[in-house]
Order: sequence, then C-alpha cells, then structure tokens
Amino acid sequence: MTHPRSSLDPATAAAPQRAAQPLDFAVIGNGRVAALLDGQARIVWWCFPRFDGDPMFSRLLSGSEEKGFTDVVVEGAVRTHSAYLRNTAILETTIEDTRGNGVRIIDFAPRYPRFERMLHPAQIIRRIEPIGLPHIKIRVRPTFNYGAPRTAEVAGSNHIRYSGGDTTLRLTTDAPLSYIAHETTFALSRPLTLVFGPDESLEASADSVSREGLDRTRDYWMGWVRGLAVPLDWQQDVIRAAITLQLCTFDETGAIVAAHTTSIPEAPGTQRNWDYRYCWLRDAYFVVMALNRLGATQTMEAYLDYITTLALGSTGALRPVYGIVHDQPLDESVAEKLPGFRGMGPVRVGNQAAEQLQHDSCGSVILGVSQMFIDQRLPRMGDEALYRRLELLGYHALRIVEEPDAGIWEYRGRLRLHTHSATMCWVSLDRLARIASLLGLEDDARQWRQNADRLKSEILTRAWSDKAGAFAGALDQHDLDASVLLMPELGLISAKDARFLKTLDVIERELGRNGFMLRYTNDDFGAAETSFLACQFWYIDALTAAGRVELAREKLNDLLARRNAFGILSEDIHPTTGELWGNLPQTYSMAGIVNSCMNLSRSWAEAWPRSSQDPEPGASSSV
Repeated sequence: MTHPRSSLDPATAAAPQRAAQPLDFAVIGNGRVAALLDGQARIVWWCFPRFDGDPMFSRLLSGSEEKGFTDVVVEGAVRTHSAYLRNTAILETTIEDTRGNGVRIIDFAPRYPRFERMLHPAQIIRRIEPIGLPHIKIRVRPTFNYGAPRTAEVAGSNHIRYSGGDTTLRLTTDAPLSYIAHETTFALSRPLTLVFGPDESLEASADSVSREGLDRTRDYWMGWVRGLAVPLDWQQDVIRAAITLQLCTFDETGAIVAAHTTSIPEAPGTQRNWDYRYCWLRDAYFVVMALNRLGATQTMEAYLDYITTLALGSTGALRPVYGIVHDQPLDESVAEKLPGFRGMGPVRVGNQAAEQLQHDSCGSVILGVSQMFIDQRLPRMGDEALYRRLELLGYHALRIVEEPDAGIWEYRGRLRLHTHSATMCWVSLDRLARIASLLGLEDDARQWRQNADRLKSEILTRAWSDKAGAFAGALDQHDLDASVLLMPELGLISAKDARFLKTLDVIERELGRNGFMLRYTNDDFGAAETSFLACQFWYIDALTAAGRVELAREKLNDLLARRNAFGILSEDIHPTTGELWGNLPQTYSMAGIVNSCMNLSRSWAEAWPRSSQDPEPGASSSV
C-alpha cells in the first residue's frame, strides 16, 4: 500500500506552482465577524457587526467599481507574499518595492480569553510595519446598505467615523488621519495600527491594543490547535480545515454558517448566486462528525445547543435553513448597488430555500443531536426529555416521507420523492430506535425499529433503477444523483453491497467530469457546469468504504492540490479549468477535508517508519 509523501521528502519539496484561482482569498475571524483578504492584503469582504450583517467592505461583489475595501499601496511594489502564521487565523503579508523596502502587514480579528470569558469583538485589526523606508498610501473606502457610498466621514483626534444610514463604522488609528482621508502617499518610518469596529473608544492606544491582541490571539489559536486530535497524515491540511470551520462558528448561538459570502456564482456567467451566510441543518451531521473526530468538543457542544434549540422549539416541521439567530427572517432580495463577483450578478440577500419543502431536515437534526446520547465528554447528556422532543420530529418524518419535496439540491421548479430525503426520514426512525434502546425504552425502540425497517425496504426497492443500473436520485425514477453516495455513510446499505458497488461505478461514469463529480445532470437552470466539491468528498469516502483505498487516496491528494493559495475550498470547482467557484469558505467542503483525511490516514501507531520504503511521520499533501 502506498501512502502520501512526507512534507520532508525531497521529491515533493519542489511541488508544481499552483495556478492563480479566482477565489484566492484568505479568511480571518473571531466567532462574531469574518473578513476576506486577497493576496495583496486588500480586505475585500467584511460583514458588520456579525456574519450576516451589512458588508462594510464589499469589493468582492463590486464588479469593476473601486469601492468597499481597505488596502495599503506600496509605491513601486514588485513582490508580494501572503500566508497564515502557522496554526493560526492570523494573516501576514509582505509587499516589497524594487529597492527592497516594503511593509509587513498583519491582519487578524481578536479572539482570546479575558475576564473569564472569550473576547471576540466586532473588530478587525491591521498592523503595518515598515521594512526599510517604504512610501505607502492607505486607502479606506467602506460601503453601507449593500454597496452604497458613505454619507458622512468625520475625523476625531485619533479616529475617523464613517456613516451610512443607521450604521457607523469607526477606524481608530495612530496613522496620520489626513493621509488616510486624502489617500496621500507618505514615508512609513514606524509601525502603524488600524482598528476597524463599532463607534466606541478603545481602552488603550491603538498600538497597545493591537500588540496585546496579536500576542493573545496567536496564543489562543496555537493552544486551540494543540488540543486537536489530528490524523497522522495530512496534518497541516486538517489543521487549516479545522481552523476554518471554527471561523464559521457564530459563538453567541453556536450556529455554523455554510459560508461567509453571498452570491459568488457556482459557475461563471450563471444566475446560480445564493446567500450562504446562514445555517443549513443538513450540514449538521458532517460538521458534528468532523468536530467530534477532531476532539473540538466545545465547538461541537455549542453547535449541538443550537440545533437542540431548534428541536425543542419545533412541533415537527423544520425549515432546511435558519439564520445564525434562528428566529430571524431570511426573506430573499437583490442588492441592486452591488454588480456581483466579476460583474456576475445578481447579489442576493436572504435565501428563499428557507421557504422550501425539504424533507431531510428532521433526520439532519436527529443525526446531530444523537451525539448527545453517546458522548460522555459532554457536560450535559441526552435524556428521555430530549428524546421525547425528538420523537415529534420522527412522527413528522413518518407523515411526510411519501410527499414530494425540493430535495437536497433545493430545486426551485420541481418536486419529487427524492431518495436522499426518504433516506433522511429513515435516519430519523433508525436513530430514534437506537436512542430509545439506549434509554431502556424497549417498547418505543421496537416501534421505531419496525417503522424504520419497513421504510428501508421500500427505499431500497423503489430507488433502484434497472434502466440506470444504479440507485436513482428519486423513487420510481431513473435520473442519477450524487447524493445516493451517502447511503452507506448514513447506514442504509453496506458500501460493499453489490447494488451500491454498481451505483458507484455508474455514477463515476455518468456524473464524472475530468475526475470531478457533478451533483446531477440538469436542474431548473439547465445543465450543471461545475462540480459540487462535497460530492467529490462523498465519492472519496464511498471509495474508501468500498475498499478502493488507493483510488480514494489519489482522488483526495488531487482535490487537496486544488485548494486556493491559503488552503481553503469554496463550494464548486470547474472540471475543465480547475477554477474554484461558489461561496467560500464552504463549511461542507472543509468538513469533507477533515472526514476524508481521517478515513484514509494511517494511525499514530504507524508514526515512525519501520523500513526505508515507509513514509516519514507527519506526511501531508505537501500543499
């Protein structure tokens, strides 16, 4: 058996240069806010005062308009390098001119324990340190109300207040205010700090706040990573994915957003632009599984609290997607003042999917919450009272399983009895049977097991298509759908069952494009052009479970090599160009990295090679 090479192996030291991606953006954040930066340290996206807020920096979706950003322009710049400080969410960028002068820019959102609680203000902090004596220009051009220019700019003694509508953004800084206001070039002879946040005074000087914040935020991330149970192989890849998942967690409620952006199209020139700054219940199982395997129990516990709140507040029916504060409306509208990513509008705010019929929601919640009944690390375990609330979801699943829905792909123009939705209804019944048995409720367990077994038999019979030679995407239909790759993961069928092995081959042949998996062939908007990256991870995991480990490892290494310059994946990849598309960072994709690497890694017992043919410890994808 071959294994991924070690990052110390000379044969991989000179990896081929990765082509520039349309989405070469890093993300910084702290559990309240998050910002995206390009390779030149331009902050192009920052929603304020929380993940789903108005983007103060909106250059990402401003088309050709030079608005909605902040950056540092170095006169005569010829070289730029940008990377995360190891095992942190802190970004360091160096920009140099022809004479070797330049700047070192440190960007982060402060996050560290203070006064026996986690400090995570709605702030981003930028430190600009001189290398030699560079000439620089600081530009700050916020927008308000989704792309509108500021209506007022007022300078104080050491701050500038930018206003638009009901929102005010304060920049506190020790840089010359007039230079910033007029975007004047000046010689940088000392470190400068910029603190963006609410219209409040800082407790100390900007320099002191940034130095303390940087040191303590770095300590926080280093300590958090030390507590992760990472696999032996692909360690850095998993660590970056874990940090990114943590950045997608809204601390106040425990919600985990699908992505930090809205309306980056799934493919160039399409109308498939959606707002992903919300929490999809179907992500629950995969995110909980990833966090559990990493040992990130506090993040997992917070997320379980969020979805448990939904379960306790429900009489059965659940929406497929909720806001980071679950009772907030998600009415969909178009932001007319933002042209879109590379001019590819529309830019949507809110998500109509919240109004759709998607019958996988009950199973998604029960899958996630079931962790509370078996995980002894959690301070509060699941009990009969919680089980009784989950029962309502099970009864609802029984009622709706024969009703058509929009499915996992949220079709806007058709309803069917989707195989995945039916499977998730079965999951509701199956897990409730297991939970009831754990609690000693044998009569309940017997009832749920009978219903689950009956539904399982019906799904496996009606989902099979002799015409396709595979399980189809909807009952009594023949169209293929990559979501059936989840059937073994969810426990409906063995990955080595002959029917599933045939399905795996057919889906690979019919939905594969240049090695990447499409979700389906057509939807409301026509033929699919890009591959949904979560499907690629499902495919990799299905190959692993089916025993095709070498091919799974090959596919995983290839996929990891397609990440952007900062180790992040978005929602989609173009199978021909290899370009990433869709919102980012995509939670589903980042959880996929964790789960697939965990599945395929060697154990720590195999850490040190026993012969010269074995790889060195700590092997990674060398990306």
